Amino acid sequence: MPPPKDVVKIAIQMVGAIPQLIELQQTKPLASVLKDVCDAWSLPNAERYALQYADGRQTYITESNRRDIKNGSILRLTTSPDQEAERLYVGIQSKNVDVKTDSLKKLASLSQDVTFAQEFISRNGLKQIYSIVEEGNDTGEMLAHTLKAFTELMEHDFVSWENLSTVFIKKIVSYVNMNAVDASIQQLSLSILENMVPTSRLLFELVKKEVTLDRLLTHLQVTNAELQLKAMALLIALLLSATDTERRDMMDYLREKNLRQFIHKNIIHSSEPLGDEMAHYLYVLQSVSLNLCEHRMKTSMDPYSQEQRDLLQSLRQTAFELESEVPAGSFSTERRRSLCAKEFRKLGFMNNSNPAEDLRRAPPGLLALDNMVYFSRNTPNAYSRFVLENSSREDKHECPFARSSIQLTLILCEILHIGEPCSETAQAFYPMFFGQDHFFEELFCICIQLVNKTWKEMRATQEDFDKVMQVVREQITRTLSLKPTSLELFKTRVNALNYSEILKLRQTERLHQEETLAVPVLELREKLKPELLELIRQQRLLHLCEGTLFRKISSRRRQDKLWYCRLSPNHKVLHYGDVEEGVQSPPIESQPEKIPVADMKMLLVGKECPHTKEKSSGKQNKDVLELAFSIVHDMEEYCLNFIAPTRYEFCLWTDGLNVLLGKEMTSERTQTDLDVLLSMELKLRLLDLENISIPDNPPPVPKPPSNLNFCYDFSHAEQ
Repeated sequence: MPPPKDVVKIAIQMVGAIPQLIELQQTKPLASVLKDVCDAWSLPNAERYALQYADGRQTYITESNRRDIKNGSILRLTTSPDQEAERLYVGIQSKNVDVKTDSLKKLASLSQDVTFAQEFISRNGLKQIYSIVEEGNDTGEMLAHTLKAFTELMEHDFVSWENLSTVFIKKIVSYVNMNAVDASIQQLSLSILENMVPTSRLLFELVKKEVTLDRLLTHLQVTNAELQLKAMALLIALLLSATDTERRDMMDYLREKNLRQFIHKNIIHSSEPLGDEMAHYLYVLQSVSLNLCEHRMKTSMDPYSQEQRDLLQSLRQTAFELESEVPAGSFSTERRRSLCAKEFRKLGFMNNSNPAEDLRRAPPGLLALDNMVYFSRNTPNAYSRFVLENSSREDKHECPFARSSIQLTLILCEILHIGEPCSETAQAFYPMFFGQDHFFEELFCICIQLVNKTWKEMRATQEDFDKVMQVVREQITRTLSLKPTSLELFKTRVNALNYSEILKLRQTERLHQEETLAVPVLELREKLKPELLELIRQQRLLHLCEGTLFRKISSRRRQDKLWYCRLSPNHKVLHYGDVEEGVQSPPIESQPEKIPVADMKMLLVGKECPHTKEKSSGKQNKDVLELAFSIVHDMEEYCLNFIAPTRYEFCLWTDGLNVLLGKEMTSERTQTDLDVLLSMELKLRLLDLENISIPDNPPPVPKPPSNLNFCYDFSHAEQ
């Protein structure tokens, strides 16, 4: 018979004593439980003791978290948090260097626990930490433990970052700016500054002033991957906290210092694999850089701006240079206007008498004009060829350069998500972005020539404009999905994906769709579904058994503690626990926390999850909502909260958990996988029916024969 819900069987250890096996009554006050444990070992003053987990993070047991204790947990009797906090508070003030160092080391370890942290901070312990940093000149082990303890204590949000003194901050900055400092101290200092920057404008300005971009670039160029990562994290924090003007200035400076080339050569193409954190930072850097185009994209052309009108006129003059060389006095004003209007019509403006009207639409606004000017100035031969080639065609077959450029700019803005806020978890960046200066403009130059090429292949007329641009969008998105490593490779692949190839792909997809819509095929699909769904269920459970590395996301920053969760091979228990950075697949024995599958009650996703309700709402958290899910267990009182690293992992885990709960798999990935498997199975089954049309209705059954004399009579069989 299973034990009652309010009783858990646990073991309690103490150094130098025989462990106790007890049944913990969850309704019994913790103070009474401690007294019973201490009495069994004849220990006086039970109030000076506390229980904590023997494995993992060794969290103290309190009334608020005692319900997390599972059957079979191993606890340890230890000094109570208030006693330990008092002891370490005194220890870190010791004149004995060894005692002080050991106390700081212990403090750094215990500060991860919220109960201990609260006790230590309540004794004004942070003031002592400040003093050690501000007054000390040590840059060795003692300082590393001090900074680690400070980071862990601040992680609990009991104290605001704005309370830090300027002296303390400048001391932290000095460790970043020093050359002869241990790498671990610089990593911790960079991490502290990174946490500090988003909390207030004053702290941002102070850090930006004290830690120069040159210094961050120096840290980025080291071989220590962890130090490189922390430097990149601070750089990204500064960029995200800056105003639009400051961000533009910072990006211009980084461009001058060849940050892009360094990232492309030494980070993306490094011999070491790119970690999730660095991939995210590169995505943010790409997004921030592309979003510098947002202002121009959302700004309509001002017909009264001389600068913008000059840019517009430069397009005409570059294309029709020889004709423009005729002296202005040779024509009357009216004749000159007529000539300009004719030339703007040849350029492909819809409103040739006032081409500025074509650029009033925002987006793409002035960004389209910038792209056209860049194309005309940087590839004048290709520009002239495009315009003059279409000027000589019949009117109905000419490809309008300006109209195409405006629409293409809008398409590229949509594909590259220009103007959208950075995701908190995304890692999808384009390697070729870091391989090219003026990436957006250069991409436009390739794609506008693609428009002309596709226009000719389609033998398009003005009425086909939208169709052509739709094909071009498909060519670009299909090629970008292949993640080309350079613009040259992108150019090669996108040009190889010509209109006839697009037609073949569409025809293949359409034929496949038509084949699968025949009535007998639909019936076969339904028969195959249960078997293939079972295959998907097994794959989901297998994925859960392999486990996944999850990341806890705090309110201030993306990176935080890592933890691992996996399903036991017998599919009866979920094992989970914290892991160190760099550990990819920890053994199941190293995960002390457990949730029996039988205790799981339901699965929550998105806004229903308790940990998403705690986070502030806003665009920045949209991606977190899409990746969040929670397991409710133990009479719907407790939740295990997840933030999946990717949408793919989210789908596999929610499907797997639904299978364990005996429910249907509901993710979009299930339907995708089912369609792929059904498609493969149907093709194999229908292989013998190649080029044979399948009728919608079965053929009629023939009439029975007039007699059955052809049947063998077994009654006359020889005995």
